Amino acid sequence: MQTDRVKNITAAAILALLMTFMEMSALPAALFVDIHFKDIEPVYFALMANFLIAFLLCGICRRFILREWRFGLSPDGLAEGLKKHGLPALIATAAVAASFCIGLYPFDNTPTVWRVLIEGIVYYIGVGVMEELYLRGLLQNVIEKLFGSRRHASLWAVLITSVLFGAGHIFGALGQPVLTILCKTVWAAGLGVYFGAVYVKTRNLLLVMVLHTLIDLCGIPFCFSSGSEYPAISLAVSLISFVLLGVYGLFILREGKKTGETC
Repeated sequence: MQTDRVKNITAAAILALLMTFMEMSALPAALFVDIHFKDIEPVYFALMANFLIAFLLCGICRRFILREWRFGLSPDGLAEGLKKHGLPALIATAAVAASFCIGLYPFDNTPTVWRVLIEGIVYYIGVGVMEELYLRGLLQNVIEKLFGSRRHASLWAVLITSVLFGAGHIFGALGQPVLTILCKTVWAAGLGVYFGAVYVKTRNLLLVMVLHTLIDLCGIPFCFSSGSEYPAISLAVSLISFVLLGVYGLFILREGKKTGETC
């Protein structure tokens, strides 16, 4: 049994690292996917193809190696979880989306419906699913299992995963102003605490995927702007909103013990 546990933890950690690399590099899909369609940036097609490859790889590993791994992919409790933990995410999303609309106005780009659909919605659905699979479904579980029965194992797993999530946003923000990089790193860590805490309390990965996707959709206004830098008002509102979500996450972690795991 101990051998199986070590094998599962090792396989899950390797898979999490591989999926992280695939998302950040767009490899291997970037080597053979070069689709030009309407006004959509070709890189989005490569990234989404990579998501599909990663999902397939994750499914194969779960089928043949991680058979007993508990991701939490059951729809049971999804509606209840949204009702209990979704309102803060909805409020934050609305506030940040409004700040983007204000900061980017007047809009100087008229995208096709296809660009809004692909870059503004479908891509972010892929990001929400991908990141939650390897961050919460794999990495956070790996860290929690390594801590074993130690006190506050879940809290440490959430915090460590969140710091790594925040640090990962440094690479995605390279080339932007230092203040933007700093803000994105901090607010990503705050979001990581929120997502991780909701996962600990519900053990429902589908719920966290939905919340993650909802929050990412606040970036849709960028489709209507030719600029790529964050307006000052958006940096401030995003930082405050997402750090507050992190505080909320710490709060709900204190509410008793976690619920039982579901597959």
